[in-house]
Amino acid sequence: MKALSPQFRVISYSRRYHYPNNNPLTAKYHSAITEAEDLAALIRMFKLGRVHLIGTSIGAFTALVLAVKHPEMVRSLVLAEPPVHEWVRDSPTGASAYKEFMTTIWQPATAAFKAGDDQVAMRFLVDGFTGKGSFDKLAPGSRAAVVQNSRFFKANTLSSDPFPNLSKDKVRRLRIPVLIVTGENTIKIHKLVNEELARLLPKAEQAIIPNAGHFSARENPQAFNEAVLKFFANYQQ
Repeated sequence: MKALSPQFRVISYSRRYHYPNNNPLTAKYHSAITEAEDLAALIRMFKLGRVHLIGTSIGAFTALVLAVKHPEMVRSLVLAEPPVHEWVRDSPTGASAYKEFMTTIWQPATAAFKAGDDQVAMRFLVDGFTGKGSFDKLAPGSRAAVVQNSRFFKANTLSSDPFPNLSKDKVRRLRIPVLIVTGENTIKIHKLVNEELARLLPKAEQAIIPNAGHFSARENPQAFNEAVLKFFANYQQ
């Protein structure tokens, strides 16, 4: 927010189930589609018109869904590894990466959430995304923040369809500026999804964030911010 606020009005909101929200975990279905409708409602409430959206992970998936469903609301997109995993499951490489992701990260986290051990679940997720031992290496404040947002991951892992498909044809029709962001060290499935996104949107700009994985905005914020600001500068020209 600090990097962008000199040039833009910047709004950061807490998505459903994220701290400090305390929504009851009652729905059996939660995904980026739910999140996109929440975001659409927020944009309408504040009468923001067409907005620039910057999202990472599920936030990026949310932004992409919003652009497809409500193109009149979106001016540009910065997408850091949206997990549209269904896009890559029909290729041998993608199917293998998807199976590895589900069996080593997602399913163990889901089992831990079902057992009521949210911290173990978050350890599976953080270590799976950023490397074994990453969760225990977090500073106490960072670890507390991760656990504070565990309710979202609980809702998502227990959802009947956590990674819904998104029409490739509709994504291909987007006519807005898009920046695709990839962490240099991100896991295979996220790289494959970003490669497919770049294939669907051949005019999109791309940025590789060095010394970062799936959470590049936090792992290397300086490089992430520089990429975003460069994208906006090119777009405004």
